[in-house]
Amino acid sequence: MFDGPFDVFALIIAIIAVLIAIKASSQAVELRRRLASLEEMFYAQRQVQPPPLMPAQVQAEAPATTATEPPPLAPEAEAAPPPLVTEEVSPRPLAASTEADAPPPLAASTEAYAPPPLPAPAPGFEERLGTRWVVWIGGLALALGGFFMVRYSIEAGLVGPGVRVFLGGLFAAALLGAGEWSRRKESISNIAALPIANIPAILTAAGTAVAFATIYAAYALYGFLVPATAFVLLGIVAMGTLAAALLHGPALAGLGVVGAFVTPILVSSGKPDYWALYIYLAIVTAASFGLARIRLWRWLAVTTIAFAVLWIFPGLDTSELQVAPHAFHAIAGFVLAALLVVCGFMFGPTIEDGEIEPVSSSSLGAYLFGAMLIVLSSAHADLALIAFTLLVGATLLVAWRAPAATGALGAAAATVFIVFAEWAVRANPDMLVLPGGPMPGVGPTAIDGAVTLHLVMAAIFASGFGIAGFLAQGRSSSAVIPVVWSAAAVATPIAILVALYARIAHLDRSIPFAILAVLLAAAFGAATEALARREDRPGAATSVALFATGTLGALALALTFALEKGWLTIALALMSLGTAWISLQRPIPVLRQLAAIFAAIVTARIGYDPRIVGDAVGTTPIFNWLLWGYGLPAASFWGASIFLRRRGDDPPLRIVEAAAILFTALLAFMEIRHLATGGRMTSPPSLLEFALQVCVALAMAIGLERLRLRSRSIVHNVGAVALTAIAGLISVFGLLILENPWLLSSVDVGGLVFNLLLLGYALPAVLMLLLSYAVAGHRPVAYANTIAGAALVFALTYLTLEIRRFYHGPVLLYGATTGAEQYTYSIGWLGFGVVLLGVGILVNSERARLASAAVIALTILKAFVIDMSTLTGVYRALSFMCLGIVLVAIGWLYQRILFRRQVAPPPAPQAST
Repeated sequence: MFDGPFDVFALIIAIIAVLIAIKASSQAVELRRRLASLEEMFYAQRQVQPPPLMPAQVQAEAPATTATEPPPLAPEAEAAPPPLVTEEVSPRPLAASTEADAPPPLAASTEAYAPPPLPAPAPGFEERLGTRWVVWIGGLALALGGFFMVRYSIEAGLVGPGVRVFLGGLFAAALLGAGEWSRRKESISNIAALPIANIPAILTAAGTAVAFATIYAAYALYGFLVPATAFVLLGIVAMGTLAAALLHGPALAGLGVVGAFVTPILVSSGKPDYWALYIYLAIVTAASFGLARIRLWRWLAVTTIAFAVLWIFPGLDTSELQVAPHAFHAIAGFVLAALLVVCGFMFGPTIEDGEIEPVSSSSLGAYLFGAMLIVLSSAHADLALIAFTLLVGATLLVAWRAPAATGALGAAAATVFIVFAEWAVRANPDMLVLPGGPMPGVGPTAIDGAVTLHLVMAAIFASGFGIAGFLAQGRSSSAVIPVVWSAAAVATPIAILVALYARIAHLDRSIPFAILAVLLAAAFGAATEALARREDRPGAATSVALFATGTLGALALALTFALEKGWLTIALALMSLGTAWISLQRPIPVLRQLAAIFAAIVTARIGYDPRIVGDAVGTTPIFNWLLWGYGLPAASFWGASIFLRRRGDDPPLRIVEAAAILFTALLAFMEIRHLATGGRMTSPPSLLEFALQVCVALAMAIGLERLRLRSRSIVHNVGAVALTAIAGLISVFGLLILENPWLLSSVDVGGLVFNLLLLGYALPAVLMLLLSYAVAGHRPVAYANTIAGAALVFALTYLTLEIRRFYHGPVLLYGATTGAEQYTYSIGWLGFGVVLLGVGILVNSERARLASAAVIALTILKAFVIDMSTLTGVYRALSFMCLGIVLVAIGWLYQRILFRRQVAPPPAPQAST
C-alpha cells in the first residue's frame, strides 16, 4: 500500500497536521465568540451621545423657537452646543438648558465606556499539579511518615516506648505549630472549600492525625495511660481537630477523619484490644459528627459512618468473637448518629415536616446493618440479640419522633427478616426440630433458651412494627411517611412468622402456626376497617390497601400452614378469587394487584411440581388430583377475571386471565397425559396423546376466538393464537412425523373405521375447518387460509391412512404396496376431490372448489409420476381412464354450471327500404 518509509512518515505528519488544524480552528472559533460577546457588552453599556449642532443650524432654529429677541448668551453657553431637538417641547431659555444638557466630563465618560474585566482563565494541568496535588500528597506523606517512623522504631528496637511516644507527640506538635504559623503568616482563615490547596490546613491535618496515633499508642500498646486519661486526651485532640477544621475548612476535616480511622491499622499490636479501639472510634465519631452538624457537611457524616461500619468487620472473622465491644461500637455509633445526624431529632439539623432525608435514614440503617452482622457472626449470641433488639426499638422511636428517619424502617424490617431467616436455615442440629420432634440424643429441645429468646424477640418485633405502623397513620402531612410505616407494619410480622414456621415446624403442617396466621389476619383486617372509616388523609388509601393485603397474605399463610401441598395450591387460587370479589366491595387498587400476585404464585407453584402432589396423583382417569389441582384454580381464575373486568381492563386483569387460560390448557393436557400413560406421567408420548392434545387445543382455540369477540381482551386474542400455534406444532411434529403410523410408528391403530386414525386425523381436520371459519373475517385472510389448508392436508392424510389400514391391517408400518393399493389411492383421492367440488357447488364456496382443484391436481401428479411407473396392466389403464373421465366431467360442470355463459341471440335482419 505504501512504497516506503517516507510515505508512512508523510501520512503520519499529514494526520498530525490535520489534528493541529482542527484544534486551531476550534480555538479560533472560541476566540471569535468571546470577542463578539465582549463587543456586545461594550456597546450595550455605552450611552449614545448626539452630535453637536452647527452654528447655521442654531441660527435656523432660533427664530422657530421664539419670536422675540433672545437675551445675550453667557460665555459658558457659547462654549456649550445646544442639544438636538427631536420632538416638540415647551420653549425655555437656552441658557437654562445648556448646563443640564452639557456632556459629562471626560473622566466619567471613560469610566462608563470601560469594558468589564475578563474572566480568570481556568487553571491548567501544571497549575493544578503545583498548587493542589503536590501539597495534598505532601501532607499525606508527612502523616504517613510519622506513622511509619513509629512502626520502624518499634520493629527495630531503636528507642524505648517512652521515647517513641515523646517523639510522636513532638512531631505532632511541630506539625500543628507549623500549620498555625503559616495560617497567621498568610492571614488565611477559610471556612469554605478552597480553590487551591490550603497549606496551613494540610499541615494541621497531618499534625492532628499524628497526635491521634501517638495517644492511642501510649494507651493501647504501652499502657502509659489509663483508660480515663486516654479518653480525655483523645477527646482533647478530637475537639482540637473540630476547632481547627472550623478555621481551615473541609480539607482538614476530611484528612483528619481519614487519618483518625486509619490510625489503628498503621499503629497496631499483635493482641488487639477491642474495647480500647471502639472507645477511640466512638470519640472520633462524636467529633466528626459534631463537625458535620456545625458546618452541615453531609459528606463528612457519610464518610464517618462508612469508616465506622467497616471497623466492625475485622473482629467478626475470629473464632472467639468478642460480642460486648462490638455491640458497644454499634450502639455508640447509632446513638451518636441519632443525636447529631438525624434531622429533627435532638441536636440534628432542622428539616421540613414530611420529608424523608437520605442521610438521616441511611445513618441508622448502617448501624443496624452492623448489629445484624454481629448477630450472624456470633451464632445468635444472647448479648448480640439483645443489642440488636435495642437498636431496632430505638429505630422505631427515632422514626416516630423524626419523620426524616422514616426510611430507616425499611432497613430495620429487612435486617429483622435476615436475622430470623438465617436462624431458620442455620445448620445447628441441637436446635433443629424435625416433623416428628427434635432429633434424639442431640441436645436441647425446641423450647430451650435460644429458641425462647428468639420467640420473645419475634413477639416484640411483630407487635412493635404492627402497632406503631397503625398508630402512625394520620400523623404526617406527607403521603410517603404513613405508607412506609404501614408497609413495615404489614411486611415485618408476616416475614417473622414465615421464618419461625420454617425454623420450628420445618415447613411441615402446623396447626398452631395456622392459628397464629389467622390471628394476624384478623388484626390486619381490624386495622383495615378502622383506617377505612377515618377521614381522608395523605397516603390513607395506600395504607388501607397495604393492611388489606396483609390480611389476605396472612390468610394465605394460614392455609399454607394447615393444608397439604395440593390443597395449598387450591387455597391460593381461591384467595385470588376472594381478593377479586373483595375488590368489588372495597375498591382498593392494590387488591387487584394482589389477585394477580396470588395467580402468579400458583403458577410458579405449578412450575415447581406440575403433578401438584407428586406421585400421589392417582390412577383413576379424569377424577384424580389433577382435576382438583388444575380444575379448581382454573375455575377460580375465570371467576376472578369476571370480577376484575367489571372495573376495567388493566395488567392485573390480564395476568389473571392468562392464568385462567394457562390452567385450563394445563388441566386438559395433564389429564390427557394421565389417561394416555395410565398414570405414569413420565412415559414417552403416543399417537393417542398427540391426537387428544391437538383436538383439545383446537377446541379451546375456537372457544377463545368466540370469546375475544365479546371481551375484546388482548389476552384472549393472544391465547387463541398461542393455542392454534401449539396445535399446529403438535400436528406437524407429533401426528405427521413422530407418531405417523406409516412413517415411524408401529402403533396399533385399532379397528377398520373406529380407530386412532379417526381421532388423530379426521377429527382434527374437522376442528381445523371450524376454526378457519371462526377466524374468517376477523383475522387476516392468510391466517384463515393456512388453517383451512391444514384441514385439507389432515383430511387427505386420514383418507390415505384409512386405505392403507384396509390393505395392511391395524399396523400400517410394515408390508409392500401393491398395484391395487396404489390404484385405490388414486381413486380415493379423485373421489375426495369430486366430493369437495360438489360441496363447493352446492354451498357456493370458492374455498371448497379451490381445495378440490388442489386435490385433483395432486391426483394428476400421482398418476403421471407414480402410477405410470409402478402400476401395470389393467390398474394402469383404469387409473388413467377414471382420471380422464373425472377431468372431463369436472370441465363440463365448470362450463355448464359454475361459469355458464348466455349466448346472445343473433341480431334481427333489418328491412330494406
